[in-house]
Amino acid sequence: MTAQLLVRPRWAGRREHLDDRGSGAGAVIIFALLFMALAAFVIDGGLAISQRERAADIAEQAARYAAQDIDRDALYDGSGGSAPINYGNCAARVRAFAREEGMAGQDVAASRCVAADARRVEVEIQLTYRPVLTGILFSGSLTVHGRSVAESVAG
Repeated sequence: MTAQLLVRPRWAGRREHLDDRGSGAGAVIIFALLFMALAAFVIDGGLAISQRERAADIAEQAARYAAQDIDRDALYDGSGGSAPINYGNCAARVRAFAREEGMAGQDVAASRCVAADARRVEVEIQLTYRPVLTGILFSGSLTVHGRSVAESVAG
């Protein structure tokens, strides 16, 4: 009888054990990246909503501020009626209010009176912001607008 000598590679016995190693790490990395991406969009989406609300709030305040500039000569001329708005100063008052709110640069320049007359003023405010987390991937700023109307009421 002849004995046969079988030669097996050194790693052949461990091959069954090595096949599953590290397979969970790939899934963990993929799910971590997916979770971080979703968190970034949730955070930046909330920031976008917050900035839109802030622009609308500033627009309401700026419209009231512009409408408070009453044309006193027309008010006291004896014709009666409501207090007329000095609508010629609307744009200057909107820009002044925007600066008071801490806005600067292109946002102040883009904030304006859309329409103005002796009875009402309509104001548009622009805010520019940079996303917190998605700004890493997508360069550039985002712009939001708020618009509001203030009217003079009969006295």
